[in-house]
Amino acid sequence: MTASENTAQKLAGPPAAEALLKETAERSAKLTRKPHLSIVRLGEDPASVSYVAGKDAKARATGLSSTVHALPEETTQAELMALIRQLNEDGNVNGILVQLPLPKHINEEAVLLAIDPDKDVDGFHPMNVGRLWTNHPASVPCTPQGVMYLLKHYGIDPAGKRVVIIGRSNIVGRPMAGLLTNAHATVTVAHSKTQDLPAVTREADILIAAIGKAHFVTPDMVKPGAVVIDVGINRQEREGKKPKLLGDVHPDVASVASAMTPVPGGVGPMTIAQLLGNTVAAAEMQAKR
Repeated sequence: MTASENTAQKLAGPPAAEALLKETAERSAKLTRKPHLSIVRLGEDPASVSYVAGKDAKARATGLSSTVHALPEETTQAELMALIRQLNEDGNVNGILVQLPLPKHINEEAVLLAIDPDKDVDGFHPMNVGRLWTNHPASVPCTPQGVMYLLKHYGIDPAGKRVVIIGRSNIVGRPMAGLLTNAHATVTVAHSKTQDLPAVTREADILIAAIGKAHFVTPDMVKPGAVVIDVGINRQEREGKKPKLLGDVHPDVASVASAMTPVPGGVGPMTIAQLLGNTVAAAEMQAKR
C-alpha cells in the first residue's frame, strides 16, 4: 500500500496551534500589562533572521509585546552576558530567548546558564530541567510541550500507553520523556545504540521520531494502529528550487498508523505557539510575586 492509499488520520498542526494561540491571547489579556518577550540574535544567518522575525511577529499578533536585540556576529561573550544580566534585572521583561545556534566564539552553555530560570522561556536551564523531572514543571522546551498540546487537541491521551521516543536530545527527546512520564505513559527512549530498534518501536502505541534523519521510520517499524508523531525537519536540496522539507517518518507509514503528523504542517507550528504560551505563563508566575 502506498501513501496515497493511507488510512491514518492527519494530525495537522495549524488548527492546534491556533487553538493554543487563542488560549494564550486570552490569558495575556487578563494580565495588568502585556507580557514581554526579549529575543536575542547574533549575526545575520538567514535561517535565524527568519525564525526570529516569525517569533516577533507572532508574539505581537497574539497580544504580547516583543523586542528583538539584533547584535553583530562579532559581539563578545562579555557583551552578550552583560545584555542577559540587564534583561534578567528588567522587571518589564517576562521572557528571554537567545536564538541558537550562536557563533562559534560564544560559549553557548554559559549563555543559557546565565538566563534567569523564571524568564527562560526555552526551558533549557538546568533548574527548569529539574523541575520537569520532579513533576513540578515551570518552563518546558517548546517543541515537546507543543507535542503534548497537539495530542490533547486531537483527543489522544498518553496515560497508560506505551510510548517510544526515537532520539535523546535535550531539546526534544529527553524533555518529551519527562512530560510523557508525568502524563502517566510508559516511556522508552530509543537512540543510535538501541539494539533491534524496529522491535522496540513496534511496541509503541505512540511513536515519536526526533532524530533528524529523513524518512528513517518505515512501515515495518510501526505497530498497526499506532499514533506517529514526526518531529523531524530535514531539508532536501533541489536545484533551482526551494529545499523540500522531509520528516523523520516515511509517508508510507500512514498506511499502518491510525494517526500521523505531516511534515511540513505538523509539529512545526506548535513550537512558536508554545513559546508564546511559555512567555505568558512566565508573566503569570512573576505577577504572583
